[in-house]
Amino acid sequence: MKYTLLLMLILGAWTARAQDEAARFKAAGVVHYSDFGAKGDGKTDDIDAIAATHAFANLHGLRVKADDGATYYIGGKHLTAIIRTETDFGKAAFIIDDTEAEKRDASVFMVSSALKPFKLEMIRSLKRNQKKINATLPGPCLITVTNANVKQYIRYGLNQNNGSSQTDIFVVDKNGNVDMNAPIIWDFDKITEITALPIDEKPLKISGGRFTTIANKAESKYNYYSRNIAVRRSNVTLEGLEHHIKGEGEQGAPYNGFISIGDCSYVTVKNTILTGHKTYSTIGTADKPVSMGSYDLSVNRALNVSFVNCSQTNDINDSKYWGILGSNFCKNLLYDHCTLSRFDAHQGVANATIRNSTLGHMGINAIGTGLLLVENSCIRGKNIVNLRSDYGSTWQGELVIRNCIFVPANGNPVSASLIGGSNSGQHDFGYICYMPEKITIENLRIEDSAHPEAYEGPAIFANFNPEMTNASYQEKFPFIKTKQVVLKNVTTASGKKLRISDNAFIFKGVKVNAGSVSGK
Repeated sequence: MKYTLLLMLILGAWTARAQDEAARFKAAGVVHYSDFGAKGDGKTDDIDAIAATHAFANLHGLRVKADDGATYYIGGKHLTAIIRTETDFGKAAFIIDDTEAEKRDASVFMVSSALKPFKLEMIRSLKRNQKKINATLPGPCLITVTNANVKQYIRYGLNQNNGSSQTDIFVVDKNGNVDMNAPIIWDFDKITEITALPIDEKPLKISGGRFTTIANKAESKYNYYSRNIAVRRSNVTLEGLEHHIKGEGEQGAPYNGFISIGDCSYVTVKNTILTGHKTYSTIGTADKPVSMGSYDLSVNRALNVSFVNCSQTNDINDSKYWGILGSNFCKNLLYDHCTLSRFDAHQGVANATIRNSTLGHMGINAIGTGLLLVENSCIRGKNIVNLRSDYGSTWQGELVIRNCIFVPANGNPVSASLIGGSNSGQHDFGYICYMPEKITIENLRIEDSAHPEAYEGPAIFANFNPEMTNASYQEKFPFIKTKQVVLKNVTTASGKKLRISDNAFIFKGVKVNAGSVSGK
């Protein structure tokens, strides 16, 4: 199809031929990339035709279907295909060439809503766990609120920074009732911006496709590439996608998620195969060498996001590849039947669940609030859960570990601890830091037979502050310790019993109920 006809179809400049073509597409209820001139030969840049196909489909409410057997080459041109209708990438292959990208942070595909956000000018403050906001809305909405006068998540360490503006995100119905499964988690004494984004209530499905990224060869600095599939609409399912990576060399800029989910709710990624990115190093903000995070999955300011039956092409225990997920400002994240190298919540998650899954060398890393549940899973990282020290090792809520196997450091000799983290009590993170108030560990097998010579047995807690060995140590910003640990049926391969910590003084006030703990 000639480009002029393509434009007429999209813009509605109806020649007789354009009318015939449009009628044919509408009768079929589906359009193909080849209908708009895509070659699918793996060499011709097809991004113009792909974007045009989706533009026409969006205008007329039609499904989009890739041509089975086609290989669509997508070069470095700055153009994003907007997806608003059901899309089946099917058995087609897509090559995304990042070696000469015009705009590194522009998505290739964006799943978006036709609904527009709007400001809520009359709401000037909010309280933690508030059940209702004073607003009448057109329907369910995603609310994002900011107080730029308050800084939180003031990062400590090699990537230190001055923090982020206080932020929260939650769902309300048309009457302003807050979904208490993802409650407001901060007090907002003042609001500098509050936005409502109407939620598409009709589900949208994106399926299939084998995507291959030809990796960038840029300098190894924090210039993130986002040549990806971005989901910016609620009620979306992505199913059956594959993502592969080729051409990673001696240097490269990091990636911010091939599947990037943000500013939305109720998103499921399932039956999907991903790939971990090679780890490169650079100089961090503390002027010291640091490994750069590079992600195939990214979730930011999103609620109710599930990853189901997802895996990756490379070894989840190979430390050459960075952990696969990074997230910020999220609520209700789920891994179910996943085999992935890492789960990570940087700037907080409210409620997270890992079940029926295997986690690799980077394990479970999180800070946040609510319930952190790990069950029916195998964890092969340094700890079962690492509470991120760069954000204060804070979890304001409860931790439950149930029916799990822990293989410390993937079976390498290490003095095992179940819960990792550190907090000196001398840094202001912008909030009070808590350890989980209650920790329940039930039916846990610790495979620690390969241990160091002087190994004394696995510890519940790592040494969170080696300098705090007696009452003379003063925390400028007190770190609120765990109140209770409940243990039931914990066994070790080493034959050594579970201990509290290498630094028992820190945890002297913790009540431990040991129902059944044995070394065998």
